[in-house]
Amino acid sequence: MPSVKEVLPPVLDSTSQPPPLFDGTTRLYTNYQCPFAQRVWITRNYKGLQDKIKLVPIDLANRPAWYKEKVYPENKVPSLEHNNKIIGESLDLVKYLDAHFDGPALLPDDPAKREFAEELFTYTDTFSKTVLSSFKGDVVKEAGVAFDYLESALQKFDGPFFLGDISLVDFVYIPFVERFQIFIQEVFKYDITSGRPKLAAWIEELNKIDAYTVTKADPEHVIQLYKKRFVDQ
Repeated sequence: MPSVKEVLPPVLDSTSQPPPLFDGTTRLYTNYQCPFAQRVWITRNYKGLQDKIKLVPIDLANRPAWYKEKVYPENKVPSLEHNNKIIGESLDLVKYLDAHFDGPALLPDDPAKREFAEELFTYTDTFSKTVLSSFKGDVVKEAGVAFDYLESALQKFDGPFFLGDISLVDFVYIPFVERFQIFIQEVFKYDITSGRPKLAAWIEELNKIDAYTVTKADPEHVIQLYKKRFVDQ
């Protein structure tokens, strides 16, 4: 994909005025450190929609009241303002972007691949919960089960990605794998790619894609956040 170095807009907090809501502009309400929002941000970038979908970053620690009142009552990110309505939930949103906007198709027509994609979408919650809960136990053993699942899934089709070619499935998993890899290496001194060559190659391939690399989280932020949330309790 052509590289478009985007100037990221400033984060909006409780002191910020809302954008001109429902004026026909398509907006992705996001947070630069949120893995759920990152899924949609990567999808937007890969489809080349930087000019069509405007980023509106929200400070999750100091949210503007208007976001809950006027935009998304759930008060979470990501959400998408499109055609005078608001859509939420990251898994729904990546599929929505793929179905409703121009750019490369990110789900294949092949029924077997589509079915496998749905299996992998369904597993995402189990994946992250398994890894996060392992931080209070035996990381290598407990989180290892989740990473082994990905290693096995990556062997199903030819090519470095889950469905062979790049797809929404890759964009749904990488924000979490990125954070887990950083944190587990730093705190538990364990390399999640050790003995998992497919997982190592998958991460390496994704790191060649600008649409993803521009969205990567600040590693120090990830380490401090996860330490506070999952270890120092």
